[in-house]
Amino acid sequence: MRRGYIKSAIFLVFVLAGCQRGSTPDLVGRPAPDFTVRDADRSVTLSQFRGKTVVLNFWATWCPPCVEEMPSLVAMQKKLKDQVVVLAVSTDESETAYKKFIVDRGITPTVLTVRDGQQVSNSLYGTFRYPETYVIDASGVLRRKFIGPVDWTKPEILEYLTKL
Repeated sequence: MRRGYIKSAIFLVFVLAGCQRGSTPDLVGRPAPDFTVRDADRSVTLSQFRGKTVVLNFWATWCPPCVEEMPSLVAMQKKLKDQVVVLAVSTDESETAYKKFIVDRGITPTVLTVRDGQQVSNSLYGTFRYPETYVIDASGVLRRKFIGPVDWTKPEILEYLTKL
């Protein structure tokens, strides 16, 4: 009987230790970490978009959920072109795979993409699983984090982005 209590207590300690950060990621509510990414085609600095809502998406061509999500990011950017900037940062090491993907799928010029093969920008956010997306308000404060693919054309998401 006592052994059962000990196992339960140990389990509870592990569960509570994993929950110490709460339900809000550490960066939410804080200024978004700034970065500059230079690839073969362009140089992009996150802070150059101050004054607009930014949807910062970390993705890769080899990631099936990223491939699934990309059309809705493109559609959302077309719809909210004057209100929101989608910055899609590819973490692909292969420049060839990245360029083929964005050309074959018609990602550009609608969505601003840049390749960070060294994965410096995503490491500032603690991102290592893809896709992960951060919503940054016009003053540069990180307001929301999404893990996994999102349908960016859902009315509630469009409304959230336009009211931010």
